[in-house]
Amino acid sequence: MMSGQFLAIGEAMVELAPDGNGALRQGFAGDTLNAAYYARAALPAAWQVSYFTQLGLDAMSDAMLAFMAQKQIGTDYIGRHASRMPGLYMVHLNHGERSFSYWRSHSAARLLAEDKAALRQAIEASKIIIFSGITLAILESDGADNLLSVLEETRNTDKIIAFDPNIRPRLWADQDHMRAQLIRGAKVSNLVLPSFDDEASHFGDLTIADTIDRYRSYGLNRIIVKNGADDIEGYFDGQPLTVKATTVPQIIDTTGAGDSFNGSFLGHFAHTGDAVTSAKFASQIAAKTIQHYGALVD
Repeated sequence: MMSGQFLAIGEAMVELAPDGNGALRQGFAGDTLNAAYYARAALPAAWQVSYFTQLGLDAMSDAMLAFMAQKQIGTDYIGRHASRMPGLYMVHLNHGERSFSYWRSHSAARLLAEDKAALRQAIEASKIIIFSGITLAILESDGADNLLSVLEETRNTDKIIAFDPNIRPRLWADQDHMRAQLIRGAKVSNLVLPSFDDEASHFGDLTIADTIDRYRSYGLNRIIVKNGADDIEGYFDGQPLTVKATTVPQIIDTTGAGDSFNGSFLGHFAHTGDAVTSAKFASQIAAKTIQHYGALVD
């Protein structure tokens, strides 16, 4: 694909992250926004990268829009809500491994899928779409049903619909509902990018082969399983795939590791069509990401 639109759907948040000097640095991030950022870096200039969400009318929302524009991420599909604001999260680090505190229960992004016609317009205009389990988890009322039904309409076209389950149990009312919705997300996609530790914890997979087989049982033929510092394994267009993960001398902050892999893989694959070289490239970018503070690395 020489050109097209890459569309990321989800929640863009205010990030407070350690700066390495005992202070917190304010930035903007969020799993699918991070993927869009890294896809923009990997895609040819002829590609448009756009974000689909809801923000508020407040100063922080204005700053977030300005940030996206600066990073060449299109904002035409971002709605503004009169009484809501972006969510916020804080990164806590323990020897490089991150945990988070969140303030997002009333964020504008929870309403991003209320307008089904706007969703359809953005998705139909795009060649690559990425969403995540977090996208599904935050949506209020009929939002998840709206998003999944529009994606299902386009699943069997030449579009790439990529889904990262990105399993965050605290965002869901209960485990059974979470698993059911994540399976629905996978079934409207044609490429999945799960992380093995999440799948093992919440679906009981004992091996990566179990994870691959389970996603194949949902009708998927493109599966790339991330596994931390271990090999990336998958099944892609009928062929098994194994790629050695890039070695990292020192982990500073794992925030955004999987997201940087996702965006870099999709961006590289868009213009090469080669899953193996794209996974190698994405592993290298993820390795760079975790050697810096915060989710977005120059």
